[in-house]
Amino acid sequence: MRIGIDVGGTNTDAALLGDDDQVLTAAKSPTTNDITSGITAALRALDAPVESVTAVMIGTTHFLNALVEGARLAPVAAVRLGLPATAALPPMVDWPERQRAAVGGHSYLCHGGREFDGRPLSPLDPEELRRTAADIAARGLTSVAVSSVFSPVAEEDERRAAELLTAELGDGVHISLSHELGRIGLLARENATIINAALRDLATAIVESFGKALAEVSITAPFFLSQNDGTLMDVDFARAYPVATFASGPTNSMRGAAFLSGLADCAVVDVGGTTADVGILAGGFPREAAGESEAAGIRTNFRIPDVLSLGIGGGSLVAADGETGPRSVGYRLTEEALVFGGTTLTATDCAVAAGRAEVGDASLVAGMDREFARRALARIAQRLAETVDRMRTSTAPLPVVAVGGGSILVPGALPGFPDVRRPRHFDVANAVGAAIAQVGGEVDRVFPMPEGRREHVLAEAREEAVARAEDAGAKPGTVRVVDLEEVPLAYLPGGATRVRVKAVGDLDLSRDPGAAHRTTPATGPAPATGTTTASTTTGATHHA
Repeated sequence: MRIGIDVGGTNTDAALLGDDDQVLTAAKSPTTNDITSGITAALRALDAPVESVTAVMIGTTHFLNALVEGARLAPVAAVRLGLPATAALPPMVDWPERQRAAVGGHSYLCHGGREFDGRPLSPLDPEELRRTAADIAARGLTSVAVSSVFSPVAEEDERRAAELLTAELGDGVHISLSHELGRIGLLARENATIINAALRDLATAIVESFGKALAEVSITAPFFLSQNDGTLMDVDFARAYPVATFASGPTNSMRGAAFLSGLADCAVVDVGGTTADVGILAGGFPREAAGESEAAGIRTNFRIPDVLSLGIGGGSLVAADGETGPRSVGYRLTEEALVFGGTTLTATDCAVAAGRAEVGDASLVAGMDREFARRALARIAQRLAETVDRMRTSTAPLPVVAVGGGSILVPGALPGFPDVRRPRHFDVANAVGAAIAQVGGEVDRVFPMPEGRREHVLAEAREEAVARAEDAGAKPGTVRVVDLEEVPLAYLPGGATRVRVKAVGDLDLSRDPGAAHRTTPATGPAPATGTTTASTTTGATHHA
């Protein structure tokens, strides 16, 4: 049996799946400030036979929430390699003031970096980096983010800088490297690296809390965290790369929606207590954002699902004119909503008054004007339909799957989208999505592609991605390619093309994924010289 857990801002959901991937039981518990007690309560309500549990998969929004709130972030030294270029726009130049202050705003500009084709921009200066390390030590900083111009093309400068900084600062320093986290654009990649460095201490505390919660209910099975792309990472990887979990909540919900509805291609509307997330499933996996994404007003460019969020949820406040959100009572829904004896009019109260849901005590909203409730719900439906319409890329009919506890707000049909489905266990789709998460392998490489050799090169890349997934812990025979991307590089000779192939398969619990070669992830393209960088989503990277 496997347990999936999703720790949201309002509720902690848990689901128990059997060998045949059937949902055996599910439970909800309010999320708590200490994390541990909320997970423990959900697990006890689940009442799983602990001796039969072989793995626990956990998704969390804690890291994203910490960034949004500007709280629990470690001070960071942002070291950029790029002088004499890039000095006009220093690190964190476009950050909101709250988040910049939370990480300290410490930045250092040094020589180094590469041109777009891998040629040195300026020589790395070891003495300059040693002086930088001395200042970092004097300020008592232990988290460092190193970014270099075009490091996804040539990572050597970042790695050399990390070696020099570690030698000066000691093994107690945490160093995040930008080529492991983001794509080509410098500022967005650097932002992602600084965020990751700021979350390292919190990641250690969160992972320990998860382990403690499982121990309290006598579960000794290994546990994994779900990533932005719907695959798994082990706890060591999670401590080093917490930014990889940012979008795990919406991703888990979308994967769970695909599993529960049996639809591989559809729109998913995930309504929680505070927000509604709308995304598109293609082949059973969330469609990725094509370019930059934004987190707490900060531009980043690591892989993240293409999701639009609305400030509409079950706990959203309803104004006198029927307008709903974005303010919400959140996890206090069971205390403040009218149907639970509170004094705040929420979207859930309207759903109960309109006869759409049976939650709390319906008699407490018996006096509400039903026409007002229907107007408020109709406005919610209209806004959700507009968001789904913005997300789709064709005029073909598109089924909509509604999941999440707040999806009681979604009617049986949306304007322009008559096919709306709410599958069984819809309210814990996020926990189900975590439980079914798989192991991935990825090849992201610049291939020479002479005329007439395209199919051969793509076949080679597919085979390599499948092998990487199996090597990382996927069960042989279950791996399939779910994404293939080709980007011709006109500025390089020999028909050079960047090829990215992603393969996923079921977790093989008979062995420890990635244990033999667990190092770091890689997301950027390798140099055109023939170096191959292939990353696995449980934390293994291979350099050929």
